[in-house]
Formats: sequence, C-alpha cells, structure tokens
Amino acid sequence: MKRYEIKHLLKEDVSALLDTSINIKGWVRTKRGNKNVAFLAVNDGSIIHNMQVVVDLANFDEELLKGITTGACVSVDGKLVKSQGQGQAVELQAENIILYGTADPDTYPLQKKGHSMEFLREIGHLRPRTNTFGAIMRLRHNMAYAIHTFFHEHGFYYFHTPLITASDCEGAGEMFQVTTMDLNNLPRKEDGSIDYEQDFFGKQTSLTVSGQLEGELGATALGKIYTFGPTFRAENSNTPRHLAEFWMIEPEMAFYDLDSLTELEEEFIKYCIRWALDHCMDDLEFLNKMVDNGLIERLKGVIATDFVRLPYTEGINILEAAIKNGKKFEFPVFWGADLASEHERYLVEEHFKRPVIMTDYPKDIKAFYMKQNDDGKTVQGTDVLFPQIGEIIGGSVREESYDKLTARMNELGMDRKGMEWYIDTRRYGTCPHAGFGLGFERLMLFITGMGNIRDVIPFPRTPKTAEF
Repeated sequence: MKRYEIKHLLKEDVSALLDTSINIKGWVRTKRGNKNVAFLAVNDGSIIHNMQVVVDLANFDEELLKGITTGACVSVDGKLVKSQGQGQAVELQAENIILYGTADPDTYPLQKKGHSMEFLREIGHLRPRTNTFGAIMRLRHNMAYAIHTFFHEHGFYYFHTPLITASDCEGAGEMFQVTTMDLNNLPRKEDGSIDYEQDFFGKQTSLTVSGQLEGELGATALGKIYTFGPTFRAENSNTPRHLAEFWMIEPEMAFYDLDSLTELEEEFIKYCIRWALDHCMDDLEFLNKMVDNGLIERLKGVIATDFVRLPYTEGINILEAAIKNGKKFEFPVFWGADLASEHERYLVEEHFKRPVIMTDYPKDIKAFYMKQNDDGKTVQGTDVLFPQIGEIIGGSVREESYDKLTARMNELGMDRKGMEWYIDTRRYGTCPHAGFGLGFERLMLFITGMGNIRDVIPFPRTPKTAEF
C-alpha cells in the first residue's frame, strides 16, 4: 500500500484519494478516546500538524492497543475520509496497524505537557520530536535552501574554504587547535617550545573562525563567491548568543563598494525572511502562538521597510543624546567604543524602529583587512543591526591597497609569516572588493523568535557541553 507523507495529505488536494486505502507512518503524539474508539494524533515530521487516526477498538487486538502510547512509532493502513470533527479536513479510519516501536509511558520524557527549554536541552536526543523543535528544524532547512537559492540566482559560486587552517582571520586567537600529537608526550625543541614540525601538517593548525580570507581568493578569481559552513570559536562565553560551533554565510564580491555592499546585505536578508513567510507559515504560526506572539508581525515589518544607513559617529551622537535625556545603559558610550547589544537594540527598537546598517567604524575596533577612509580614523565596516538580536551581519569593504594593508598589519604587530598568500592578492592584480558574514544561528534566532541560540541548532556546542 502506498505511503503518503502527512504534509501531502493535509496541504494538497487529496480529493482523488478520498475513500481509498492509503498508508501513513509516524510517531504518536497523543492518544485519547472511550471504550469503543480511540483517536491517535500521528506526526511524521513533514509538517507541524498531526493526522488524526480513528481506531475502532473492536477491530484490533487489545495488547497491540496497549502498546500504542505517546512516543510510539506506528504504520497505519486505513481509509482516508473527510473528518467529522474540527481541526482537520481529513482523517484516517484505521484498517491495520503495525507497532514499530513502543515508548514506555513511565519513562518516556515527552509526555503531553509543557516542557521548559532547559529541560529539553538535557534530552537533546529527543527534543527534535517536539512541535517546537520540529518547527525550528524545518525552518532551518528552508533558510539554508533559501540562502543557496539567493546566491545561485544572483550569479555567485559556492566556494568551499578549509575548516583546518593555519591563519587566524579575526586575530582573536580564540581557536581550537588541531593536532595528532600525543598530548601526554609532546615533542619539544631545545628551547622547550612545542615542535610542531612533527605534527601532522608540520605546523600549528586550528579549526577555522571564518572562511573570509580564503573566500577573498575566490572572489579575486571568480568575481562573486559565497561560503556556507561550520566555523569555530574557543570563546568561553556562556551566553544566549554564543556557540563554540556555528554556521556562517560569507559572500565575497569583486568590484563592490560600500553602497553596493549594503544593498546586497539588505536584499539578502529580506529574501530569507520573505522565503520563510512564503514557505513556512504553518511553523511560523505555531511559533508565533507558542513562543513569540509578535514574531510574524516583526518579520513582515522588516521586509516592508527600508533599512537605515547610519555612520557610527552619528550613532554615537544619538546614544549620547539619549543618555542626556535620561536613558540608562549598562555599558559606557563614547566615540571609539565597541557598541554593546543594548546600544544596538536602542537604535533599532527605540530610536529608528527599523533595522539599521551602521557604517564607518573606528579602525581601532575593527579587523586589519577593512578599507580605511580618508580621515585616517575610520574604516568602511558595516554591521546590520536587528530588533531582538542586535548585530546580525558584519561586513566591510576590504582594503585593496598593498601599502595600506601591510602598514596596518605592521601597526598591529601581526606576524606576516603564513599570511603572504593573502598579501599576494594585493600584490598581483589587486581590485576593489567587499564581503560580509552572517551567523546562520543569529538569523535563525530572528526567524523563529527563540531566545537562546542553543535552541536553533540541533546539537549545540558550548563551554563544557559537547554531547553526541
């Protein structure tokens, strides 16, 4: 008998299937009824909604029915009919049931009741079976698909940058080291330092914090590229906004200036949000009801408005004026400060009431590769600031001048050893170019309305947490 996904049965025209026998498979979410009939809510993960299965108890073995409890996995053959009750257009009248796997109601932790996010993180292997995390994972898939679709439609090439690297893009030094050496018996040089020449790669290597520098190589050959893959930060931050392993989208474009960069940032993020509204409304409506009742309105608001372009200096002036008028911030505001999330959210949520793209940051708080402005104090960096989130995109025009780039590296005391390949892009056929990075999980926080970044990735990696 042909199996149908529940999504197909509930969302498409199934008039031709009415009063015919079909098969569904899935997990029992709830079981209710009386001494004559049982109603099973079966979900197969394809959609937030359940298929109601009507079971005439007289036609089934009592022992079989005892095993069908919340969490059990079943295969049901039955006749598809118009539903007699409210809440669904069709239901299945069971003719045959196979019980694939039971779930002991005394020990199965996902019974029909509300569960806290903290509790669900403790049972991360089961939480994808909940409505909330099913919705989040379907949205995560759709956002990944939208990202690839956007860049393909805009003539970008998907460029794979290495996960194991010998360079530190951000200069932060908070990187996970990669080695095959025996940590209990490390080879050492005469001066006592570790002899990395005996390691697998013959040098010190780490997991990447960003594919940007290698991505620039692709842009200076192919014109427009993007990366989309995992990145790693060994930052001991136990906050709702930080992960040690997360996914990044990083496009790099030759011949882009600051205006074309900010236009792309705005167009890209609106495309992703519009995709969610167009393709994932069932899941968004569930999250809007259960997690954040302003979610859909906020998503629609973002795509309906133009983003503000705001130079950093003007942003500081606005924040200082707010302080004079009685606004209190935890962190100080002054020209040269790296803005905190509270400052960013004030600009977005209270002052402008729409997303902001901040530009022209002080060079001392930004990375060495950002293009310097003529004032000698600022660089053409861009941060896209969003309600609820703060910074969601960070980007810049890259410094294409060999002299300015190397002078800045020297000014920061950077070791050019191992970076000559990057400097060569300015030595041979340099060109204006720009790019940005979007943390995928930050996007997912905004799309889903969730409050903790650990809840928008299947298997979060945080300090002292590396389950599975």
